[in-house]
Amino acid sequence: MRILVPLLIAALTALAVPAAHAERIKDLAQVAGVRGNPLVGYGLVVGLDGSGDRTSQTPFTVQSLKSMLDQLGVSIPPGVNPQLKNVAAVAIHAELPAFAKPGQSIDVTVSSIGNAGSLRGGSLLMAPLRGADGQVYAIAQGNLVVGGFGASGKDGSRISVNAPNGGNIPNGAIVERAVPGGAQSGPVTLNLHRADFTTAARIVSAIDGVFGAGHARALDGVTIEVTPPAGDRIAFLAQLESMDVAPGAAAAKVIVNSRTGTVVMGGQVSVLPAAVAHGSLTVSIVEDMQVSQPEPFGNGRTAVVPKSSVDVRQDGGRMFMFEGGTSLEAIVRAVNAVGAAPGDIVAILEALKRAGALRAELEVI
Repeated sequence: MRILVPLLIAALTALAVPAAHAERIKDLAQVAGVRGNPLVGYGLVVGLDGSGDRTSQTPFTVQSLKSMLDQLGVSIPPGVNPQLKNVAAVAIHAELPAFAKPGQSIDVTVSSIGNAGSLRGGSLLMAPLRGADGQVYAIAQGNLVVGGFGASGKDGSRISVNAPNGGNIPNGAIVERAVPGGAQSGPVTLNLHRADFTTAARIVSAIDGVFGAGHARALDGVTIEVTPPAGDRIAFLAQLESMDVAPGAAAAKVIVNSRTGTVVMGGQVSVLPAAVAHGSLTVSIVEDMQVSQPEPFGNGRTAVVPKSSVDVRQDGGRMFMFEGGTSLEAIVRAVNAVGAAPGDIVAILEALKRAGALRAELEVI
C-alpha cells in the first residue's frame, strides 16, 4: 500500500492545529530597531597538525604571518618565504546582538579561505571583527571546535565526515564597541514578520483594549505604531510583547518542491467539484550483452554485441471525484486511494489549477 508520506504528514499537521489560536505579539512582530548586526573579520589559525594552507598556492597566508610577526618585533629577511604547514588563513563572522555592551562575549564561526585540509586542533589568533561601517566592534580569539573529520592517504585518496575546514568558538569574541541605540522616547514601531492586514488590525484592537483607545494604529499590513503611556518604557514593552493575539489565517497555498517531489498543502486549501482520471505510463529499458559465435569453419570471429530490450506498460487509470468544498483530509484520502505518487500529485494539482477547481495558490520551489 503506497502512502504519500510528505502529503499525509502535512495534512495531519494542518488538521491538528486549531482554526484559531493565540500567539504572543513577540512571536508575530519585532520592535523596529531591535536587531542584530553582522560582523566579519580575517585572521590566522595556528597549531594545526600539518593540515594548514599550502603556502605555494596561498601566498596571502605567508603575507599575513609576516605582517603579524613584524608587529610583534620579529623580522623575516626579504625574499624568505616560510613553508608553512600548521597555519591557515580564515574568514571569521559573527552577529552582534541588539543592546550588546562592551565586555560581553559572543560566538564566532571560523571558515578556511585557503586550501587547508582541516582546522581541527587549531587556535585563532587575535583578529578584529568589523561591521558594515568599517568600525571594529569585537575582537575574536580562542580554540576552535571542529565537528568534521578528514583523513587522507599517500596515494591521494581522502575521506571526510562533515566539513573539517570550518568550526566555531563559543564565546570566542569580546564586544569592544556598542551599537548606537535608537530613540528611547516617542512612539514604538512594531513590524510584523509576515504582512497580514487581519493580524495588524487584531493587534491594534488588542493594544487599545488594554491601554485605551488611540494608543495604536496600523500604518499598513506590516507596521503598527504604538504610543506608550507615561511611565516605565521597559515595563510597557514587556507587557506589550507578552499580549496574546489570534493571527489571521494564512492564505490557501500549495507548495511543491520540484526536486524532491514533496507536496505541502495548507489547511485553507479547497477544491471545487471536479473529476480526475489518474493513469501512469512506465517505460523500462534493459541493456544486456550477448556473444555472437560464427558458424563452424567460418571466417568470422567471436564478438560481444549489445542487446536492448524496451518494454512499455500503461497502467489502467482510475477516475475519482472531488466534491465541492472538499476538505484537506478528503483530498489526501482521494489521492491515496488511487495510489498516486508525489510526482503524479504535482500533475493533478497543476491540472486542477488550470481548470479553476483548485482554490489555492500553487507555488513551485
